[in-house]
Parts: sequence; structure tokens; C-alpha cells
Amino acid sequence: MLSVKPVPRILEGHTVRLEPLTLAHVPDLFRAGGGDEEVWRWLNHPMPRTEAELREIVAGQLADEAKEAILWAAVLRETGRAVGQTSYLDISVRDERLEIGGTWYGRQVWRTAVNTEAKLLLLTHAFEDLGVGRVQWKTHHLNARSQEAIARLGAHREGVLRRHMAMPDGTWRDSVYYSMLADEWPPARDRLKRRLAAGGEGAAAAGVAGAGSPGDTSTEHVSHAAV
Repeated sequence: MLSVKPVPRILEGHTVRLEPLTLAHVPDLFRAGGGDEEVWRWLNHPMPRTEAELREIVAGQLADEAKEAILWAAVLRETGRAVGQTSYLDISVRDERLEIGGTWYGRQVWRTAVNTEAKLLLLTHAFEDLGVGRVQWKTHHLNARSQEAIARLGAHREGVLRRHMAMPDGTWRDSVYYSMLADEWPPARDRLKRRLAAGGEGAAAAGVAGAGSPGDTSTEHVSHAAV
């Protein structure tokens, strides 16, 4: 199957709905994670201390969306409120690949099924609807939680790009890269579905780094600072 260019669309799950990100999501997003240093620890934006600062960040992200990115707000179906963000990045139809990243979630949904289901939605859409051959993640070399979370998806660690990205505090991060190929997706999909059936992240990763605190560029409860 040839890869198809993704376009903004709603991805619907049982617990979470991924809606194309807009500025209308900002008030909910600020309530979910604004001013929380742990949420923003690994992200490549300064922590927003006001709703106006978060609005500026989101406006910049939306302006960059034309550069081959698709941005979503993660909305709890039960409440209709946005509790985090996630994205497709580095999209190449020619090369049949994309990246999942730019992910963060507010504390109220850490150790819940939200991020697990969101990853299932994103990966299903990428491999089964868009026909990509490769999905990748990248994360901060110091973010052990995120690395463990990505590995639990069934992704393969590929290597490290040294001094790869400048962080808001002036430090430099190395980026650890992971990937999943199309033929690796079916068993990974089955594992994610079993995890959700068992109760989501809390059941799958209780006590495991990445399940209950912010991450970086990748999975579990996270706040993906990397991607």
C-alpha cells in the first residue's frame, strides 16, 4: 500500500478523542498542564506560566503545521476537555514515514489509559490508513521514562544523535531514536490492545518509569519533550 499524506482529522477512541489542535483548546490545555514544571521538564518550549504564554506556544505550533506536521489535542470523551497534545512530525510521503512526538499530558491523566489509547489511535492511523512503512520517535538522552515507554510499545532503539537539540535552559540534548516498521506493527497492536483491556497504563506499567510522570517525545503518561 502506498503511503498517503495525512490531513487533520478526528481520531476517536473509547476514552480519548484526538481532535485537530486549535487555539480554542488553549484554556483547557492550560488548566491541564500550564505552570507545571514536571509536565514541561523535557519539552523544547519554556514552561508557560500564563494562558497567554501557552496561547503563544500553540499559535507558533499551528504556524509550523504547514511544515509537514499534524497536531492534535487529546480530549477526554467523558468531560469534553483537552488534557494534552500529540503530533505527527517529519512526515515524508515519498519515504513512507512519519514521527510521533510533541506529546504531553496533564497530571490528572497520568497512569490512565489516555496515552496508551492515543498511541494506539496514532499508530493504527499511520500504518493501516496512511500506509506508512516506518514510524519513529526521538527523546532526550536523560529521559529514561520516555525511553522505557517507547520500548514498551515494541519500538526498536536505533541510536543517538549527539548535541542534537538546544533546550530552553541553554543546555544541549542528545536525541535517542526509536522506530517501528509496518511488519512489526501487528504484534505491537495486539500488545497495546491487551494493555488497554487490562486497564491501560496503570495496569501495564504500575511503578515503571514512564507511566506516572512526564516523558518526552514518546509514550506513557508522558510529556514528550523531544519530539
